[in-house]
Amino acid sequence: MPDQGHSLEEAIRELHIARSLADTLQAVADGVVNSLDYELAYVNLVRPDSDLVVASFAGDPAAEAQITGRVASRASWDRRLAMGEAWGDLRFISHTAGPVPDEDDVPQWYAEGPGPRSEEDWHPSDRLFAPMRTPGVSGKPHELVGVISVGRPRNRRRPSKEQREALQSYAFHAAIAISNARLRANMQSVLVRMQREQQTIRASEESFRQAFEYAPSGLVISEMGGDQHGRILRTNDALCRLLGRPASAIRRYTFSDLVHPEDIGTLLRTAAEGGRAELRLGRNDGTYVWVSLRNSVVADAADGPRFLLTHVEDIEDRKLRELQLLHQVSHDALTGLPNITELRARLNSRLCDDSRRPPDAAHQHIQAPENSPPDATGLAVLVCDLEGFKRINDILGHQAGDAVLVEVARRLSSAVRNGDTVSRIGDDEFAVLADNVNQAAAQDLATRLHNAIVQPTQVHDRELIISASFGIAWARCGMTAYQVMEYADANMHAKKRSPPSVGE
Repeated sequence: MPDQGHSLEEAIRELHIARSLADTLQAVADGVVNSLDYELAYVNLVRPDSDLVVASFAGDPAAEAQITGRVASRASWDRRLAMGEAWGDLRFISHTAGPVPDEDDVPQWYAEGPGPRSEEDWHPSDRLFAPMRTPGVSGKPHELVGVISVGRPRNRRRPSKEQREALQSYAFHAAIAISNARLRANMQSVLVRMQREQQTIRASEESFRQAFEYAPSGLVISEMGGDQHGRILRTNDALCRLLGRPASAIRRYTFSDLVHPEDIGTLLRTAAEGGRAELRLGRNDGTYVWVSLRNSVVADAADGPRFLLTHVEDIEDRKLRELQLLHQVSHDALTGLPNITELRARLNSRLCDDSRRPPDAAHQHIQAPENSPPDATGLAVLVCDLEGFKRINDILGHQAGDAVLVEVARRLSSAVRNGDTVSRIGDDEFAVLADNVNQAAAQDLATRLHNAIVQPTQVHDRELIISASFGIAWARCGMTAYQVMEYADANMHAKKRSPPSVGE
């Protein structure tokens, strides 16, 4: 079972935590199973000789024992990816595609199970691959780092558009994380050699000075330990240009003085040998730039003072791209609201599986307030279906329909409490995730949302009035996000079918 506490954003964040290459590869496979709702995943890593080896596995210990360490030629992989159906950067090969050539040695594991009942169901022999490629830089083409082989989705259905986009975004971040892990391994080897050659480095101080001053990325030497710990002693020209500050001004600061207030904790957790952090440094004009920091310790002599050498790399463009990708995957393009994938992730993060997970003192278990005292609170999901929306689209066109959806999203967002999540989950369907509410408060919230929607809406100089039906479901640990949403939807349709009560 996946860890319901993991969202896509948390899985991506886990990839970029400083770790060994082996740990990073395992984190890639675990993230697909724990956060993307697939039953099985394994990482085929490109080796220096260009062949691919199964380097990590998650989801099935028996399959892991059979496949881990298997090697396939690059030519076989190129043929395999070329024969697949393109789902963006992903490659899907249906069970109807026929047998692969005899010389194909790509390892594959098929999960046992019943055959599909419709074209949208997943067949046990279907195959899905997520190539991991680094972004092209300075005219260099994308480089294939490896391929994630993905097993059957847990809902036994072919992945939706949102699921495909999430897997594609995850593969992009996995490629960066693996490349960074390899770079860290190489840097550690370099640092070991530097320590063994300290005598030679001290004899070549001028060479070190030139390498420091003219390095293309920022370099900083700061004090380590004592009353002046963290005080900047020396910086190169690249960092001065990045921050728009002269070296004399930077030497008046410590790193803590330059870091964004929200990132101080990140700096303190990584301000040691081998530490790495991604945080924001302040520019002279008051703005901030995202940078990657890598620390190593330099000793002035065998028993002399120790200094911290920090490499500062500008990652502003990469960070902006990451944030854009995360937003595209988790939010509706029209209204800007969280989409159903993000809503389920937030709902799952509040739930746990009581049958498989022992009570955790750090986890507040969720119970439904039904059959409890009136003031008992819980986690409610309100599903809303607009009535008459199809007629607006048919008569006034989709542009008018889009304007109505944007206005409804605005009204819902204005009517909920701080901390509630408003989401668009379908063409004319919305949902609200409300925590710490009792049954009366949930009903009041539904009434308030309904009253906000039915107010007249001006679209194309016409006054439109639409209504909405609401269904409420209560979440509790032991349920899945899918079950909670299904209950809310069923309650909404049941209310539609029932006759209105007096006063409605």
